[in-house]
Amino acid sequence: MPLDEKIEILALLCADPIQEIRNKAFDTLGAWNVKELQQVFSSPTLPSTLLDFGATYLAPGRKEIQDALLKNPQLPEDLRTWVKSLRIRPGGETAAAPPPPTAPGTPAQPVEPKDEQRETLLQKISHLAAPEKIKLALVGSQEERLILIRDPNRMVARAVLESPKLSDQEIENIASMKNVTEEVLRLVATNRRFMKSYQVVRALVNNPRAPIDVTVPMINRLNERDQKSLTLNRNVPDVLRAMALKAVKQKEEAKKVKISTGRH
Repeated sequence: MPLDEKIEILALLCADPIQEIRNKAFDTLGAWNVKELQQVFSSPTLPSTLLDFGATYLAPGRKEIQDALLKNPQLPEDLRTWVKSLRIRPGGETAAAPPPPTAPGTPAQPVEPKDEQRETLLQKISHLAAPEKIKLALVGSQEERLILIRDPNRMVARAVLESPKLSDQEIENIASMKNVTEEVLRLVATNRRFMKSYQVVRALVNNPRAPIDVTVPMINRLNERDQKSLTLNRNVPDVLRAMALKAVKQKEEAKKVKISTGRH
């Protein structure tokens, strides 16, 4: 069986409804040969679902995986931003690396710094009940919020957007994400504070995942340069490109009329 298929199967098992199976899959991936993981996640033919999984669950704390993902030309821009953010810490420090991997396919041996078993961020969050996830979404770190915003429980994702610790940059990143639910993007679009940011508006309009009824009214908020750019964006629905082109032509016609009037 090809290596990438093995990793894909383990990624699917990480979403298994039986917790014991999920934990076993997580542990197996955590112990997998790092060079093989680098080979998989740097491959430009890797499915987008695996890129998302690797960036969300394997990259935190693992520089080798981060490097492999960043080398992948197919890594979506929102995930690239997320992976880059993992490498930056106050004072210029990088995220701490997890324990060295053991032999491929064998469970990782627990490490107990300061008498507490060390868990990956993925394991920590996967063990939480919904109320605990909601609490973490409100008071947790940026890394935790960017994982929880993808949680299938709408209350968890909503709690992330209500977190008082949510930064403007995080909001912009979320608005550009193609792997969150439409409801998350709709919540961003209906939040007055978020929509005061031009960058958030631009990110939503250019996000093919955003509901079209949300993005259409935003076209007129874009400046002419971004409207022209939108007409060339093949990822968004045709109707958005058409409306952006119409807006650009209207502005050009208005300029011609103004110039013509000025001559007389």
